[in-house]
Amino acid sequence: MYRILIADDEGIMVESLKGVILKNYPDTCEIETAKTGRAAIEQAEFFHPDIIFMDIQMPGINGLQAMREIRSFNQTVLFYVISAFDKFDYAAEAIALGAERYLTKPVNRRTILEVTQEAMDKVDQMRRKRSDQLKVQEKLETIVPLVENGFVSSIVMPGELQDADYYRQLLEITEQYAYICIFRLGASIKDESEEQSMEISIRAQDFYPQFRAIVKSYMHCMIGSATSSRIVAVVPFERPSAEYEERIQIIELMRRIADRLEQQLQIRFRVGIGCVHSMSELRFSYQEAVRALQESASRIIHSSDTRARGSYEGDFPADVEKAIFDCLKKGDMEGMRAQAGSFFDWMIKRYPDSRDNIRLKVLEYIIWAEREAFREGAVNYGFEYRNNYLTEVMMLDDYEQLRAWFFEKMSAACEAIRDRKEKQSETAVTKARNYILEHYDTDISLDDVSREVNISPYYFSKLFKEESGENFIEYLTRIRVEKAKLLLKEGDLSVKEISSRVGYSDPNYFSRLFKKQTEMTPREYRESGSE
Repeated sequence: MYRILIADDEGIMVESLKGVILKNYPDTCEIETAKTGRAAIEQAEFFHPDIIFMDIQMPGINGLQAMREIRSFNQTVLFYVISAFDKFDYAAEAIALGAERYLTKPVNRRTILEVTQEAMDKVDQMRRKRSDQLKVQEKLETIVPLVENGFVSSIVMPGELQDADYYRQLLEITEQYAYICIFRLGASIKDESEEQSMEISIRAQDFYPQFRAIVKSYMHCMIGSATSSRIVAVVPFERPSAEYEERIQIIELMRRIADRLEQQLQIRFRVGIGCVHSMSELRFSYQEAVRALQESASRIIHSSDTRARGSYEGDFPADVEKAIFDCLKKGDMEGMRAQAGSFFDWMIKRYPDSRDNIRLKVLEYIIWAEREAFREGAVNYGFEYRNNYLTEVMMLDDYEQLRAWFFEKMSAACEAIRDRKEKQSETAVTKARNYILEHYDTDISLDDVSREVNISPYYFSKLFKEESGENFIEYLTRIRVEKAKLLLKEGDLSVKEISSRVGYSDPNYFSRLFKKQTEMTPREYRESGSE
């Protein structure tokens, strides 16, 4: 149903417009009329019209003034201005106020029907757009918690960190730093039995949506799922560290959130807070939050208030040490060797006579590197695999020989990790391509293919683009179009039949897509004899 308001001080014009419209659209239009600008405004407030036919010259408030007032409370109404005056100034002002058309009296029947149909089509388009927006919003309300949970999982679960940057893009997280809060449900860890933990976990699933709403009303954050009586939140932060006053504010904020949660959900909460870290190092903030809960019985506890940890002595290059293993975990051989070389140079320059300590550090890093390779699934472990390490390192008196041995072992671990990552991605993408080639003629989606290769859709999409140079939809479309080309040349199948055979249920959509890819319609392609 379309709501139409006709505002004109000429009764014959009002009845003429109303009669023509109702005669041709008897069951689809509801019409109200007004003979003054003031009446038009009052009717618009009450009637909420979709379309207004507005005369400019009316007693009291004129049509342009009425349009301006109505537009202030109805942003979507379509104005069609009707005037006996063919004046540029009137038309210009009407267009500035958002009029769709400026019609000069007398207006014939054909023009009235043409304009009415145009207006109804525009209303339909706006309604579809609004409906689509609501559908997207509804889907987002379902999807965003899943994406946030994936992001949180990529931080707290071993082996998932590779997804973190992609999740940040999806969630439009611009901050480079953040801290972790863990909301512990129920009694303290020491007092809680396994049965109580299970009961609380089950209850948490019921109140989880309410929990999200309450926490997000206090702060911008990403919230994970309720797992093992706890819910993890990532809180973005602008700077690399929080000053004392900021830390106090964070603790007070968590206290207010916990109070509100307990009041609304009728369950106890304890909150452990980690320090601020860069996004790539949030696992440390998570570990700090876990430790804060374990080491203190306080209801709200910041990791900075728990027992201090050990620190590096003197000018130890902790940043270089970190860079070595960051490069190693990525399989970045060049970066790892450069950082390892820098660290080795620092050792022999800073402690030239501490040969045994340098040997120990070299051996420590190699064992650490091989442990990382084992965790990545790049090497296997054998109790006697390092049988000669101690003997070999003790025999190396020359620093350059020790450096070479250090580089050899570190490079082997890095190479194993790199090869494992390449093999994993190649295997997944190759398997995905084969699956697409076998099922391109069905209604397959990114979710279907990612499930087939056992990788999360978000990470698979990124991996596929990196390996193939095109995204999943682009690749699938190209394959389908290539298959359609063959069918167009090989036989007399109709475009509709070919559309169905390459996975498109709508032949019109297929034809538009085909033309976009080839700059020809399917029929034109068949007739052209193109290869």
